[in-house]
Amino acid sequence: MLAGLFVLAVVFAVVLYLFAPQTPASRGPILLASFIAILIGVLLCILFVVRWLLRPYQQLVGEAERASVNSQLQKSQDEAEFVLETFQTVVAQLQEQRQELERLSLQARERATSAEMFSERIVASLPSGLIAFDGSGNTIVINAPGRTLLEVNGTGLGESYDKLLTRHDELLRMVGDCLQNGTLYRRTEIEALTLNGDLRRLGATIAPLELTPERGPHGTLCLLTDITEVTELREQVALKNNLESLGEMSAGLAHEFKNAVAALQGYVQLLQNLDLNDKAQGTADSLLNEVRSLSGMVTSFLNFARPQPLQLEDVSIKELIDECSVELQPLFEELRVKLVIEATKEVVVPADERMLRQGLLNLLRNGAQAIEETSERRVVTVRITSDADNGHSAIEIKDTGTGIPPGQLQKIFIPFFTTKPKGHGVGLALTHRVITQHGGTLTAANSSDGGAVFTIRLPMSDTL
Repeated sequence: MLAGLFVLAVVFAVVLYLFAPQTPASRGPILLASFIAILIGVLLCILFVVRWLLRPYQQLVGEAERASVNSQLQKSQDEAEFVLETFQTVVAQLQEQRQELERLSLQARERATSAEMFSERIVASLPSGLIAFDGSGNTIVINAPGRTLLEVNGTGLGESYDKLLTRHDELLRMVGDCLQNGTLYRRTEIEALTLNGDLRRLGATIAPLELTPERGPHGTLCLLTDITEVTELREQVALKNNLESLGEMSAGLAHEFKNAVAALQGYVQLLQNLDLNDKAQGTADSLLNEVRSLSGMVTSFLNFARPQPLQLEDVSIKELIDECSVELQPLFEELRVKLVIEATKEVVVPADERMLRQGLLNLLRNGAQAIEETSERRVVTVRITSDADNGHSAIEIKDTGTGIPPGQLQKIFIPFFTTKPKGHGVGLALTHRVITQHGGTLTAANSSDGGAVFTIRLPMSDTL
């Protein structure tokens, strides 16, 4: 509408200017009026354009003002309700966070319990003995194999290490050194005596153990493994190799020596045929006995040095020992020793009957001769057992003598080593070689109630 009025005013001014007299006096006011009208129209148009351009902004401002007013009104009206809703929202969020925290805490406890149970299962499943001591030297962990190896009554937990290891001096010393100085012992072999007096060899690894501050600066972890069988097998193999080497080197020498002894025996017998006085005849007889004893020793050594091939057949252990008892009956009666044979069932092994009889005779004879004259209990016990699961039989020969000194247990199977005044030290070496030829083992130990125990283990016959 303003634009139309402005256009009409301009048209009117132009028409008025055209029809007015052409004198300056008449056209001057018209021009001035037209100029003023045009100026006013232009200003109105500019104002209208500016207002049109600012109209969206004014609408936004108006809407914002109305929204602010409505918000303030609503806030003033519902302030209590707003505060209550805000408080409820915060409480709901806190409850959700508490539930999430409880869930995470439960998961952490379950993981800790699972880890602890897994650690306990690992410790309990170890075939080796595991013992842990805290900084004060008290037992905090000991598994079943550890209690078995140390022969502990009860759980053993909470006991001091010097009380727990009171019968194991070497282990006690190493654990104490580790507790005090942090010394590490790796795969150390130690010897220990069981409650029955048997010698047991243990492999021990002792190391410092880091603990929590309340348990002390550091504790000690002790790992024990029973290596008795491994050590015995290693010693058996070493002894077998040594004896084989010794036999090969000595066979020729023993043969030549036997020839010389045979010649010496012939000269002595020739000397006995001469006309000698009683003193000379007694000396010749003594010399002949010594030569015969020396010849017997050389023969035994030759049998040891030159092993004969085995003639295997199924042999009943019980029947073979019965035959040995009959053969040795005069000796046992002379020494006043009783022979007791215990056999649970018939045991048959593949063996060379002649050679196995020779080995058993040596062991039974040694058992009877080992009992002192002053001993009241004069018994040699033979116990025959079998284990079908591993296919081996065992022959245990036990006497009631004084036993074998611990320092000699590893030497008694060496040729010419003997503790008898009249022995030549070949019998046990020959018996050991015979048993190993049969694929078995021969071990010696001391019994807990006195006396020596020789144990023969032989593979059983497949026919059983």
